[in-house]
Amino acid sequence: MVQFLGKEVGPIGFGLMGLTWRADPPPLEQALAVMKAAVENGQTLWNGGEFYGTPEYNSMTIIKAYFEKYPEDADKVVLLMKGGVNTKILKPDGSPEGIRRSLDNILAQLGGVKKIDGFCCARRDPEYPLSVTFGVIQKEYIDTGKVGAIYLSECGVHTIQEATKVADIAAAEVELSMFTPDILRNGIAAALKERNIPIIAYSPLGRGLLTGQYKTLQDVKKLGFVSTYPRFQPAQLEHNLELVEKVEQFAREKGCTPGQLAINWVRSMSSDPKLPLVVPIPGSATVERVEENAKLVELTKEELDTLNGLVNSFETAGGRYPPQAPINT
Repeated sequence: MVQFLGKEVGPIGFGLMGLTWRADPPPLEQALAVMKAAVENGQTLWNGGEFYGTPEYNSMTIIKAYFEKYPEDADKVVLLMKGGVNTKILKPDGSPEGIRRSLDNILAQLGGVKKIDGFCCARRDPEYPLSVTFGVIQKEYIDTGKVGAIYLSECGVHTIQEATKVADIAAAEVELSMFTPDILRNGIAAALKERNIPIIAYSPLGRGLLTGQYKTLQDVKKLGFVSTYPRFQPAQLEHNLELVEKVEQFAREKGCTPGQLAINWVRSMSSDPKLPLVVPIPGSATVERVEENAKLVELTKEELDTLNGLVNSFETAGGRYPPQAPINT
């Protein structure tokens, strides 16, 4: 277990996005079973989003249903929620009105079954100073007990520096995987370590590619909208599968699955004295996958050195997002 926001949570968290924001989301009962398995397997740091799904079926609706069914689990889970987005056009909205709309909507849909332990704007809105955006969150929601803390999402070094001058920042949700070690190289992880801000590492499985399940363009289409991203296009995919093959080979020798190896490589970053606490948050749509992803695989220094060498010598083909997407602002 690790300490986060004054509570003990598992060293591997749980991302809720895939339970509602996909072409074929699992039915509610399956989602609830998956969430229960996450709690039972120690994945008690949950990350959801206001816009993960439809107005009728989203992170808030399944969270509400879960804690109505299992109210005894409310104190076991630390809930992080993203918002601050115009949900109709998925554009950042850090205006006071936009923040109020977002948080009020999240709170209303949760119906009081679970406190929001941390809230962040999914992307920074360049039209409003952080002092304005965070001021509303702090004065109207944290000071009144409706929200526990502010965290950051998809932030660059400049935003980290600015944000910590105007608010207490509980964490930063940023992408980190063997395919995407960017934050270890571009100063983001170092800036977070300097301020003792934990990293919530999303997509530790490289959008699923590091599970070894997706080997062809036809396979990749099962990932939905992610299949349109640059690194999943034919030439880029062919190149990127070279890393997947090496991870699979290492996992066979280690006696674990490729996904477990990928997740625990991310988790192992916490042992690096140059980095802060790192909690990977893989998503799962089945109980079996939760149980697989939650397994702790300890890596020796020699194994980590080998894996780090593999990551450092591989240049991923294709960007993380389409060119128009706002990232690391």
